[in-house]
Amino acid sequence: MIILNTLIFFIYLLVLTLIVILSYKKQKSDVDFVLANRSLNFWLTALSAHASDMSNWLFMGYPALIFIGGVFNAWTAIGLIIFMFLNWQFIAPKIRILTEKYNSLTLNAYFETRFNTGSIRIISSIISLIFFTFYISAGIIGFGFLVNSLFHLSYLTGITIGLFVISLYVFMGGYLTVAYIDLFQGLFLLLVITLIPFYILLKVGGLPVLSNALEIKNLTKSLFPDFSFKTISSAFLISIGWGIGYFGQPHIITKFMGIKNVKDINKAKILGISWQALSLIGATFIGLIGIILFPEGLSNPELISLEMVKKTLSPFFSAIILCAILAATTNVIAAQILVVASSLSEDFYKRIINKQASHKKVLKVSKYSVVLISLISYIFAFFKISSIYNLVLYSWSGIGASFGPLLLISLYNKKINKSAAIIGILSGALISGIWPIFSTIPPLIPSFSISLFLILLFSYIKKGEIKI
Repeated sequence: MIILNTLIFFIYLLVLTLIVILSYKKQKSDVDFVLANRSLNFWLTALSAHASDMSNWLFMGYPALIFIGGVFNAWTAIGLIIFMFLNWQFIAPKIRILTEKYNSLTLNAYFETRFNTGSIRIISSIISLIFFTFYISAGIIGFGFLVNSLFHLSYLTGITIGLFVISLYVFMGGYLTVAYIDLFQGLFLLLVITLIPFYILLKVGGLPVLSNALEIKNLTKSLFPDFSFKTISSAFLISIGWGIGYFGQPHIITKFMGIKNVKDINKAKILGISWQALSLIGATFIGLIGIILFPEGLSNPELISLEMVKKTLSPFFSAIILCAILAATTNVIAAQILVVASSLSEDFYKRIINKQASHKKVLKVSKYSVVLISLISYIFAFFKISSIYNLVLYSWSGIGASFGPLLLISLYNKKINKSAAIIGILSGALISGIWPIFSTIPPLIPSFSISLFLILLFSYIKKGEIKI
């Protein structure tokens, strides 16, 4: 089995290498490396935006949530679909137009030009670096678990292999190469996560057996177990507790910024949301099928997809699942490394250290930054400071609360001043960062709400107006 897993894994790496070679375009400037000169078609934009979103959370963190809590926890997926649709609808067209108008290659650069202050660019860059380090480490931890489970290699070996592969193709190709790899891996991931769970469900007895397993475990079989205020409010909080984070995720927002034609955003939206809905339905069934197969539970529920396939299918399919999880993992890590590297080169080096730097010089710094952020995240992953689910939730919340309220308001309200903008970013980051110390309630809702309130409050007090 280990030999087969190894063979398929190397075939997978070979395909990635081939994509890198075929999509590689000699980078002449930082604009090529960071946004591919805004040249993506709607297929690349849609699959890249969504494949850069889900991560190994799709195969590991989310199915574990369903496995532990039942169908009711699928409100998480519903919230993600609704708010990603809103992201496409209300953020994507405007941010694409304005960032080209302002000649902004990063979200932080957009904030600087929009509010006419360099301070906000530096502050948002530091916040990005902090939270994305945790986010990237979550993906690397997942990579280590997978390699350990399927190849019986050490966790350290797993995270080393994973980070080397990902950082290498980001270093080589930048935005365009990452987009083409996202396209390939997004289609492959969709095929695996929709077909394999439903095949296994039929194999273990179908929906009647699943219903019986949920009853035995006393888990919810419905999105609405009852219509009490507590149930309805819980469903609302679960869905919005993840969903509103979409408005501020730079690794997703930058995908909107790279589309060639703004008029194609609607087609990209339809394609992307369809991909997301099908993928999350498949991931939900992975968690539900696990309830049938493992009535006594699992020591590590986040390995449910691997354990499920190993118990029911041939070693070949175990290896296919491995590649699908690797695809989900590498998509997100690559996009996040690229965002942070772009920020280090554009927002720190070019903005502070060398304002006269040429495009080629900034490109070189971007590539060095890929190596730097990879090494920092590797150290975090080495110590396994938390579970994949908790790391993703913490990072997602911090980034979403820091940038989401300000981005959303800045696109639709001219009366937001720079003081309010800075207070909004800092309050979102600070509250989200320390919230888990004092409460088990997900941090995104309170931190996002307070940031939004403070932005509006201080703008009203200052009565500042910024022209677009």
